[in-house]
Amino acid sequence: MENAKKNVALLAGCQAMLLVNNVTLISLAALAGFSLADNKMLATLPATAYVVGAALTTLPASFFMKRFGRQTGFQVGTVMGIAGALVCCLALWLHSFWLLCAGVLVLGVYNAFGQYYRFAAADAASHDFKAKAISLVLTGGLVGGIIGPQLSTYTRDMFAVPFLGAYASLIVFCLITMGLIAFIRIPAPSVAERHEPVRPLRALAAQPAFIVAVTCSALGYGVMNLLMTATPLAMGLCGHPYSSAATVIQWHVIGMYAPSFFTGSLIKRYGVLRILSAGVVLESLCVGIALSGVLVANFWWALVALGIGWNFLYVGGTTLLTECYRPSEKAKAQGTHDFMVFLTTATSSFSSGLLMNRNGWDMLNYTAIPVLAVIAAALVWLALRRRAAVAAA
Repeated sequence: MENAKKNVALLAGCQAMLLVNNVTLISLAALAGFSLADNKMLATLPATAYVVGAALTTLPASFFMKRFGRQTGFQVGTVMGIAGALVCCLALWLHSFWLLCAGVLVLGVYNAFGQYYRFAAADAASHDFKAKAISLVLTGGLVGGIIGPQLSTYTRDMFAVPFLGAYASLIVFCLITMGLIAFIRIPAPSVAERHEPVRPLRALAAQPAFIVAVTCSALGYGVMNLLMTATPLAMGLCGHPYSSAATVIQWHVIGMYAPSFFTGSLIKRYGVLRILSAGVVLESLCVGIALSGVLVANFWWALVALGIGWNFLYVGGTTLLTECYRPSEKAKAQGTHDFMVFLTTATSSFSSGLLMNRNGWDMLNYTAIPVLAVIAAALVWLALRRRAAVAAA
């Protein structure tokens, strides 16, 4: 148990560094893209490239770590983060929109490997500690929520080339991550884990709990990303300064990760389906607040509710997923889950810019309503199935 807690602390530190990168990119990607793109409708394409890079790498990263271990995989991911940040710096120096997209795509590879920090904690934890381990690792994102927006504010104009300082700073945080990973002690994959029979993906994916876990994680993340990505642009179009947008994003990310101190305990006490349902309610509340006005306060309250709702859906979905696979199947199950998350997020990120330019902030929020209805229906379906199974037993 002591080793598990040490791993959780170190992985939470890695998560913090990853989220500094994430939040800095979230705060600046659309603005940097807008400044470089000839077609302003493509402004959110760099943010989309980040998610696409993660989506393309998610499954390969999972199988790579099954073969070579978590620690090696995490170090490879961090090296890719450094490489991506360097390409982004070169793109800004050369004023190249497409090179910026390529650099952010490579940074997405780092993000893909980093998404397995929470699974690494769960794999090495006891059954009772599993949900809490996942939740506590994600608390590291709270540091990213505090540092990231402030970092982007202070470094975006550090050099004559706008945004260059912010992207260069990402290299430092990748180097810190490499140091933390060196102290993590995660057991190497066992012979049984590497060679035991693995059920076909269709058998894994046919499980009701797997379907609902992926639905909650992917669609909950998609709604969050759809609204979050467009928020700095929407606030700018409403006449609010960048400092206000950075503060809103900062509190949004705090809302995403601060609940992780107790989300695992809530799941253990009330059950995963109730926490997932609370996540749907909170993301729906975000839409209602966003549609009620365009003051800074509206954006602030909406994004905080969105962040907490995302936390409940993401931690809950990840916890539900751990019920669906054997140790030998975790690479396939986890990789498929995260691939669906990033595929949905990439779609929502790209759609965000198009919808904002064509239809405005209100229509963007209306688009989220049917998606949230699908999540709610999936949860009701699984709850009824489980109730019927208990009654039959």
